[in-house]
Amino acid sequence: MRKYILLFVALLSSPFFVLSQEKAKDSIVDKPERPAFESTTLIDNQTNVLFDKNTLEVMMQHRFGLVNGGTNDLAGFWAPSNIRMALSYAVHDRLTVGFGTTKFDRLQDFNWKAGILRQTRSGRIPVSVSYYGNFVIDARKKGNGLFPTKQSRYSYFNQLIIARRFSPKLSLQIAPSVSHYNLVEHRMRNDVVALSAGGRYKISEQTAIMVDYSHPFVHHLNDVEFDIDPQPGFSLGFEFSTSGHAFQLFISNLNGIVPQKNYVKNPNDFFYGDFLFGFNITRNYNF
Repeated sequence: MRKYILLFVALLSSPFFVLSQEKAKDSIVDKPERPAFESTTLIDNQTNVLFDKNTLEVMMQHRFGLVNGGTNDLAGFWAPSNIRMALSYAVHDRLTVGFGTTKFDRLQDFNWKAGILRQTRSGRIPVSVSYYGNFVIDARKKGNGLFPTKQSRYSYFNQLIIARRFSPKLSLQIAPSVSHYNLVEHRMRNDVVALSAGGRYKISEQTAIMVDYSHPFVHHLNDVEFDIDPQPGFSLGFEFSTSGHAFQLFISNLNGIVPQKNYVKNPNDFFYGDFLFGFNITRNYNF
């Protein structure tokens, strides 16, 4: 009889053991996947990367002149170069704010990036999603019809970055965006919708091949004789990285550096020979 009583108690108790095990499984934290990229930039576009709170990123972006720009330019190295220097600071694990200054057109950009979703190791969340935006002021001197009002100097950029780390070696992303200029040249549209796609493949622990493509979906109100539609951007290069440093060396047909200038006003056709050499350098400091 005692055996039957023990068996009866065990059967009654089994649902509670099952529930406790399921609760224990549910309480396990689904860890975020490792970052899809090493740097906050994928050559000419932003990545989904956000650093830990209180991280300061120092960045220098350099674009030489066009390789086919002139006979005495030494493949663009002696030609006028565009340079951007920038700082960004992680005020939260999911929010970074920054400022940059660019040589061409004296562009001063205030930018921010926010994390929306993080890819998880279990695959429950299959992608990471971040939002990037900026507000840019053209600081050139007024003249020659430039900037009839203060607001004429302003431009804006908004981008949604969707990235996935497929494996320790391969990461890909796509990023739809909208660029807006308060003032544009005659017969140009103020707004441009675009889509970028790119990725990185690691060939060693610290080295990766990178590719980046940017396509603006716009047809300006062109004159018959003069085509002012922006050309798609194409970039190909290598990245060399450590825990706090990343160096990207590449060829590209984009020299605006600030994204809305690349998407709205890029005249260079990569496959026609209008490309240049460039590099990005970043260094992170943790406080």
